[in-house]
Formats: sequence, C-alpha cells, structure tokens
Amino acid sequence: MSEIKANPIPQGKYVPAARFGQLIYTAGMTPRKNGVMIFSGRVEKDAPLETYKEAVRQAADNALTAARNKLEEGERIARVLSMTVYVNAEDVFTAHAKIADFASDFLSEELGDASPMARVSIGVATLPGNAPVEIQLVCGVE
Repeated sequence: MSEIKANPIPQGKYVPAARFGQLIYTAGMTPRKNGVMIFSGRVEKDAPLETYKEAVRQAADNALTAARNKLEEGERIARVLSMTVYVNAEDVFTAHAKIADFASDFLSEELGDASPMARVSIGVATLPGNAPVEIQLVCGVE
C-alpha cells in the first residue's frame, strides 16, 4: 500500500466507502481535491479528450483512496472488480469509453495486475457540483 491519504470529503450523508467481508464498495467520487472541485462543466464533443484527463484521474484517485482506507494491516486490493464511470456529457458526445480509459490507465499505474476490471461508462445529464465525471469502484481484498 502506498502513502495513507485522507478520505475524500463527503458532500452529503454517506461514507466514502463501505466494506462487507472481502468486498469494498466506494461511493461515487467526483474530481474534488481537499473538498474543492478541480474541474467542472460538461464534457464537450469538440473539446480534446485530454482536457478531462486530470479530472478523471482525480476522481479515480479519490475512489481508490476511499477503498484503500478500508484495508486492515497487511491487506491489499487484490482486484478492482468493477468500475462505473458517469460522464456529464453534452447530448452529442459519444466517446464515454475514452473518458473512462483515463481512469483505467490511472488504476493500472497504481495497482498493476489488480486493475483490469469490468467497466461501464454512462452518459448522464448532470452530476453533483457540475462535475464532468463521477467514478465508483467495487474492489476485492486479500
């Protein structure tokens, strides 16, 4: 496990992650750093995808941090089982999977072989705080 980071700050009445046995479910995480949104607005069809990379990676980092903070001494995330990426996209945007690839790449860098996961990317009309993305993970522990 890498350095211990503080959990993302909940924006409502929920916990950043919940654990049951060897499974950890994270809340949906937006690209907030220390409680402050680092990027807001809809994902636009004509904007370069790289525009959203930092925001997606921050949301993925928040989700991974929340999951890691549920680990006991000596445990590790054995596998990210599932990732859901909600994309606050304008109606004509269709590259949701490419936005989700930024999160997959981040998790691969952080977790190596534990990162290839089942995944879905979903376009939505709005997200909390006008976030461009929200990411939720399900992780297995060993």
